[in-house]
Amino acid sequence: MVKVYSIDGITPVVHPGAYVHPSAVLIGDVIVGAGAFIGPTACLRGDFGRLVVEAGANIQDSCLLHGYPGTDTVIEEDGHIGHGAIVHGARIGRDALVGMNAVVNDNAVIGEGAIVAAMAFVRAEMIVPPRVLVAGVPARVMRELSPTEIEWKREGTRLYQKLAVRSLASMTEAEALTAVEPGRKRIDVGPVRPLSELKKAVGPQ
Repeated sequence: MVKVYSIDGITPVVHPGAYVHPSAVLIGDVIVGAGAFIGPTACLRGDFGRLVVEAGANIQDSCLLHGYPGTDTVIEEDGHIGHGAIVHGARIGRDALVGMNAVVNDNAVIGEGAIVAAMAFVRAEMIVPPRVLVAGVPARVMRELSPTEIEWKREGTRLYQKLAVRSLASMTEAEALTAVEPGRKRIDVGPVRPLSELKKAVGPQ
């Protein structure tokens, strides 16, 4: 059972087509759209400002979304928030990606299709243009994204949209087996590769 809490008479809203892991926590003014994926131990605290996760976006495991009173924290359609990232009072544009353990601070805006590198710190009020890579502490614009990087990001997002469907259909709590069964099958989600491997394959662009 998903941990959902009302506060001040405001209850989170989750579209029936979204998947929220039972260990995630949703509090107050949280709105989760169709096809979204909210991963294990993610925390969406809508106890000060509103949190909006639009259709097809994913909030991965151990992420935190929060904001100051009166603000909106928005993950636009097909937004992609990587493992352990924090988004606080910011707007993540359509089809943008926030990398693992990155922090995006108050009133920052990540442009459509942009990528925030893992471990980056996006300072308050920073406006990131569309389809660029930002990295560093504090983050700065490094360069425009290549077509390979843009497509890699989109494929990753599609993978999580499919995961929402798979999870709704088949994820159940279970007891661990005590031994590996003969002929144990593997999970097959298709030929998806890390970006580093993909860049080696396609060469410079």
